[in-house]
Amino acid sequence: MSPGSDANAPAGGARTERGRTHRHKAARATRVGDGTYRAGFACFVGRPNAGKSTLTNAIIGQKIAITSNKPQTTRHVIRGVLHREDAQLVLVDTPGLHRPRTLLGERLNDLVRETWSEVDVIGVCFPADEPVGAGDRFISTEIAELKATVVAVVTKVDLVPPAVLAERLLAVSKLYDFADIVPVSAVSGHQVDTLVDVIVGHLPESPPLYPDDVLTEEPEQVLIGELIREAALEGVRDELPHSIAVLVDEMLVEGNLTKIYANVYVERSSQKSIVIGAGGARLKDVGIRARAEIEALLGRRVYLDLHVRIAKEWQRDPKQLRRLGF
Repeated sequence: MSPGSDANAPAGGARTERGRTHRHKAARATRVGDGTYRAGFACFVGRPNAGKSTLTNAIIGQKIAITSNKPQTTRHVIRGVLHREDAQLVLVDTPGLHRPRTLLGERLNDLVRETWSEVDVIGVCFPADEPVGAGDRFISTEIAELKATVVAVVTKVDLVPPAVLAERLLAVSKLYDFADIVPVSAVSGHQVDTLVDVIVGHLPESPPLYPDDVLTEEPEQVLIGELIREAALEGVRDELPHSIAVLVDEMLVEGNLTKIYANVYVERSSQKSIVIGAGGARLKDVGIRARAEIEALLGRRVYLDLHVRIAKEWQRDPKQLRRLGF
């Protein structure tokens, strides 16, 4: 692993196959239902850092969405598939809806709204450790015209006492005529199965939409890039997460070893110095943590080669956004 040299624009794309579906034998949950097989799409929406990705990972049972305490962590719409004996739930993890300040922000919001229009059930996430605010009210008005069934999900209930939770549930109930309101904790697992049962109950009758060994349809290289970006987000200054993008340039399988070559893009030389750290120490730490997550995902040994490069103002440049997958 080595900190790389400067480059003023991203490379022109991967040289390897990007479209391979990641397969994994999904765990089957205990079935509770009315004897009807149901299958469909659902998504969790909410303002940034409402716990959407953590909840998605808890339901699917494996990390398919990166999590961080920084806002705007999720940038790709990642589909995860939960297989049960009488249902198949396809969860779509979306970026947080926010007031955009860049072209990237506008495109992320467009992704959210496009997803809303295509799913069967929408779970609007409200963090229990924060009062209902303007962002929550804005999202509630945005979903008013949609055809999907809308469920309120009060997340992070493990962080508040019962009296505060009761206040949050009452405030949420006044925002919209939700089909159901479910308090959960993705960290402790509290009522996660109950939430799944509620969502499945609102899905249409349908045969399975995916084979039973498919966990996510997101290409492996995108998942790997997201895991690298998650590692790079930890411990950096608050303004850096918006400026970091990762592109997996090449993957080579040699026996039991997978060699991965990836570039971490930032917008300025000062940001590059922060990501690399003194003597390359921070980038080395990013690589160690990312490699462990990637090996868990792939189930085999990984050699990870990271370079930090500069792509000036990439969040505002349509050409560079396309090259970086947005």
